Amino acid sequence: MAGGLLGKVTKFLSTPQGRKLTQEATRRAQAAAKDPATRRKIESVVGQLRGRGSGGAPR
Repeated sequence: MAGGLLGKVTKFLSTPQGRKLTQEATRRAQAAAKDPATRRKIESVVGQLRGRGSGGAPR
């Protein structure tokens, strides 16, 4: 399985189309991280996963 799915993904990401896709995803992720509403949502989910947020059961 050395040339399995991970190998195919790695090979695709080294193509021009894969690099373009990676750059676009990076740009969108950085823009979303700067958005205050998105940050609140992320912090809420992280808090729930850690058992500190509303609706999350403590571990």
